[in-house]
Amino acid sequence: EVQLVESGGGSVQAGGSLSVSCAASSVIFRTYCMGWARQVPGKEREVVATLYAGGRFSYYADSVKGRFTISGDNAKNSHYLQMNNLTSEDTAVYYCVAKSCSWTDYQRERGRSQWYDHWGQGTQVTVSS
Repeated sequence: EVQLVESGGGSVQAGGSLSVSCAASSVIFRTYCMGWARQVPGKEREVVATLYAGGRFSYYADSVKGRFTISGDNAKNSHYLQMNNLTSEDTAVYYCVAKSCSWTDYQRERGRSQWYDHWGQGTQVTVSS
């Protein structure tokens, strides 16, 4: 059974930085699409960044491009999200997500939150202005 455990997050003032980490069990990192999604109450979940093939390929939502960086560690079956220049609009619960996938699947589905079938418990990120 795939398990995803997030850590990190917290509170910061606008313009600051935070990071979140995800440790995955029962996952062959190179054959999974891994990433991060976030949700604000009352809004749909948004995929913000993803990896494929152990980090060889990445995707970023336009809302975070240039500010967030996703990375992976194959040996640890873990991936990370570094978030810089945070704004109040980044306040959300951040979820680690994963799905066994092919390159074709990744290209077509990577930005769609409903496609990911494994989710962590979520960690809160709060940015105050």
